[in-house]
Amino acid sequence: MKREQFLRDLRKIAKDRDWKLEIFENKGKGSHYRVTLNGKTTTVKSGELTPMYVRLVKGQLGIK
Repeated sequence: MKREQFLRDLRKIAKDRDWKLEIFENKGKGSHYRVTLNGKTTTVKSGELTPMYVRLVKGQLGIK
């Protein structure tokens, strides 16, 4: 899964659950993005995301 597809999924989850989503393209280091969802923040790398990495980030953001 590419990062942009993952961010689209996060936008849909946030909309469905009425959560606040913020994506900071210039706050991460290099080409990384900082993502805040419902008060929890993590970093999302660029490029291809493995299924394990997607699970890890979702867990950090409190998505089951």
